[in-house]
Amino acid sequence: MIPYGRQWVDEDDIAAVVEVLRSDYLTTGPAVPAFEKALCQATGAAHAVALNSGTSALHAMYFAAGLQAGDEIITSPLTFAATANAALYLGASVRFVDVEPDTGNLDPERVEEAIGTRTRLIVPVDFAGHPADYDRLRPIAERHGLGLVADAAHSLGACYRGRPVGTLADASELSFHPVKPITTAEGGALLTDDPALAARAARFRTHGITKEPSELEQSDEGPWWYEQHDLGYNYRLTDVQAALGTSQMTKLGRFLERRRAIAAAYDEAFADLSAIELPGRRAHVEPGWHLYVIRTRDPRLRRPLFERLRAAGLGVQVHYLPVPWHPYYRALGFERGATPVAEHFYARSISLPLHPKLGPADVAHVIDVVRDALGEA
Repeated sequence: MIPYGRQWVDEDDIAAVVEVLRSDYLTTGPAVPAFEKALCQATGAAHAVALNSGTSALHAMYFAAGLQAGDEIITSPLTFAATANAALYLGASVRFVDVEPDTGNLDPERVEEAIGTRTRLIVPVDFAGHPADYDRLRPIAERHGLGLVADAAHSLGACYRGRPVGTLADASELSFHPVKPITTAEGGALLTDDPALAARAARFRTHGITKEPSELEQSDEGPWWYEQHDLGYNYRLTDVQAALGTSQMTKLGRFLERRRAIAAAYDEAFADLSAIELPGRRAHVEPGWHLYVIRTRDPRLRRPLFERLRAAGLGVQVHYLPVPWHPYYRALGFERGATPVAEHFYARSISLPLHPKLGPADVAHVIDVVRDALGEA
């Protein structure tokens, strides 16, 4: 079975982890700020805050951006549930807005129509590694005095008009799950140019506690003194994970180059297939290609095609079940039909294998299997 995604861990990654295991620090040591520095260098962001999962990073990002109980975020239904869940953790609510039919990203026109009195944040999702339309979303956020924070879990290394993801929104969340551009096994990060937002997120990941002298209300008690200023969580990334992440970051360029080469091979090989649509891509965007999502033109073809591909040894997947369709969200009052473009996108989508470990023979095999499954070999 060729999986749709998987990690690439080399001996140098293993050596980096072993070095930490032999050191004095397993957590809250020097490896975490070193990883954060590598993230800033790669993205151009002024600040990075590493956390123990992408979900934790979303939670911290929303908190640091000022989201509170009674507020609302606007986001896409075409995402993993964590994008919405993290707002609910803070007592806020979610308004799902439809997507663009080609990229699967949040549709700016529909965002403006959906803004209400409780809206606090606009949360675009860089679906499959293709950055959202920040040229249109940024002015909307500014006109209405809203924060613009991105779920960029798919798009580390992607660029928008030459600017890297991590510098396009007020803050951007990353995920380092094994199928993502780089991995820390589990982990996440928040990127921002706002020092106050970064400091608030850093406190949030450590129970809301600070030891920074400039932040203390009482600074003359002694060097042991610390204070809890917020109700935070234990969302710290370990030094073991951070060491893996720093080592992985040295290979990010190579990983992205391989992902883009595979996507280009698929584009060329499938261009003549009338039964499917290929991933949309805007001319001013360099996607990260976390996913390569084909869409059957006829929704009735999706399931039989999916099952034929699985039977032939391709670990294809579907991204994503629209969040409002989950039983938990239906119980909150969400119904099918509210975001028809996203639902139509989902009903036709299949994610093909795409990760750096795929060699030329693997890519050729995927192409042959897809063409054969469609009867157009």
